[in-house]
Amino acid sequence: MFGYNGKILIVDLCTGDIEEKPLTEEYAKKYIGGIGLGIRLLHDYSKRGVEAFSPDNPLILTTGPLGGTLAPTGGNGHAFVAKSPLTGGVGESKSHGFFGAELKRAGFDAIIFRGKSETPVYLWIDDGDVSINSAKQLWSLSPHETIDRIQERHGDRSIRVSAIGLGGENLVRIAGIMNDEERFAGRAGLGAVMGYKKLKAIAVRGYKDIKVAEPENFKKICEKLTEKAKGPATRKYRTLGTPENVLVFNGKGILPTRNFRESVFEYAEEVSGETLNEKYVVKIVGCASCPMRCQHVALVREGEFKGAKARVEYESLWALGPNCGIGRLDAIINAIEICNRYCIDTISTGVIIGFAMDLYEEGILKKEDLNGLDLKFGNYKAALELIHMIVKREGIGDILAEGVKRAAERIGKGAEKYAQHIKGLEMTGYDIRALKTAALGYAVSFRGADHNRHGSYGYDIKEVVDRFKAEKGRGKLVADMEDKYTIIDSLIVCKFSRGIYEWYDDLANLYTYVTGMKVTPEELRKTGERINVLARLYNIREGFGRKDDHLPPKVHMVPIPDGPSKNSLVTKTELNLLLDDYYEYRGWDKKGVPTEEKLKELGLEDLLWIVKGGEE
Repeated sequence: MFGYNGKILIVDLCTGDIEEKPLTEEYAKKYIGGIGLGIRLLHDYSKRGVEAFSPDNPLILTTGPLGGTLAPTGGNGHAFVAKSPLTGGVGESKSHGFFGAELKRAGFDAIIFRGKSETPVYLWIDDGDVSINSAKQLWSLSPHETIDRIQERHGDRSIRVSAIGLGGENLVRIAGIMNDEERFAGRAGLGAVMGYKKLKAIAVRGYKDIKVAEPENFKKICEKLTEKAKGPATRKYRTLGTPENVLVFNGKGILPTRNFRESVFEYAEEVSGETLNEKYVVKIVGCASCPMRCQHVALVREGEFKGAKARVEYESLWALGPNCGIGRLDAIINAIEICNRYCIDTISTGVIIGFAMDLYEEGILKKEDLNGLDLKFGNYKAALELIHMIVKREGIGDILAEGVKRAAERIGKGAEKYAQHIKGLEMTGYDIRALKTAALGYAVSFRGADHNRHGSYGYDIKEVVDRFKAEKGRGKLVADMEDKYTIIDSLIVCKFSRGIYEWYDDLANLYTYVTGMKVTPEELRKTGERINVLARLYNIREGFGRKDDHLPPKVHMVPIPDGPSKNSLVTKTELNLLLDDYYEYRGWDKKGVPTEEKLKELGLEDLLWIVKGGEE
């Protein structure tokens, strides 16, 4: 096959056995790669009811068919998939940079890690040669230190590495996996799965050529897309980056502040993308095969946090800033740097801290519960100390390391009312009380609370629809965008480049020119639907249903108190209307279960046993 290596590597960390299996043309075309292939393999290589922290929960690493090519933003990504230790459902997380392209050139489309090692190890792939090496001397090191040590050990600074930090080693359920120093597969806690397996890192070096089926056509479309990527469609990412959202969201009254107590932050100017770029950004970096450059690296040059350095995106800035009532960029940059060192998700970390601050302000947590911390909103010193406690599982940190859902259940006293999560995954930086299309997208997301699974916030923010109104027709908007996003994440194209594509037309052409397997835009759209249903089936297999398509209590119960979105919330009646509309458009029943006819239409007959309530 063109565009694919046709190889899946299976690594048993318990026995040390390593084998290769073919990636069939059927699987390549039906599931593409990235999260699509990863979720299919998760079905195939795990049994119903397996715990996230179990040798029988496979950790799956995938590339996409564009990996290693010059496809703009599509030649550099990779995805991890496993059962999430936060949600108990599909856990998937993508990252870009250079690691994915290197893995593709090393000869593999996917790696399935099974079992659990007794001692720390790392996987070493050298242009197709594979070995499991001891990582005892790497255990407890940061990802950056791990990358350096592995490169030194093999005498090559061009080796690409994905690694975990202390967060993953300590089974902190919000741990992620870092590559290329500042790139991060951060959501859903998959770094903790890697830590449970005692897999410290994956190191790759590859020299194989990735051949495409139609080089001339491929070159032409890449040239067209590259030029568009230099234009207005990506201006935001090339200039201020995603931190541009701060003032935009604040102006619309949708910037969640102090754990969703408010939606307008009085210090928005001080933590805005404009201030960040003027005072802190020292360089803007791009990934392999990317003409945009969006990675804004900030450095604190003076003061209390002098020397702190980190890549800053809106979500990290929001979670560790406004969501915690913190209006100092230097403190936020330092917090991001600490999270990176420990390799934990900045979004979940900020939401957990904001949750704890809310409980402290409400008197549910007291100083004696917090090792003496005065955890008021805005106390950046206390917030920074709490990050260390979470990762080291010290005191209250041991409870908070479980994520807000489990932490709220353990703390009790009504703490659940303050836990901002969906399906166990912490919320992101959109106040969906005033974004009702997005609220539906969040509720039905198979990963849990996440704007990047559906992208439907765009309809609300750009005023394509009335963002304050719940009505029929929103289900179609959400489902159609979900299908597009699963294609993006299976090809592993960067979402920041979505504006340069003529959606299914360009992406179908890219796939055809690279692989030689002709696919029409309509077939590609159907593949996006297939992958979404595949993920839904996994969650149903693990006990999920309509009850799990929920929103955080504050979204239902606490209206936005002031600002442009004053009095907005999403009632349960409104959510039920939106869910019914979405399920109907999807061709699912009222419980949110895909029908037998729908599975046959999508070629998923082998999974009918899930919807029929039987056994495999």
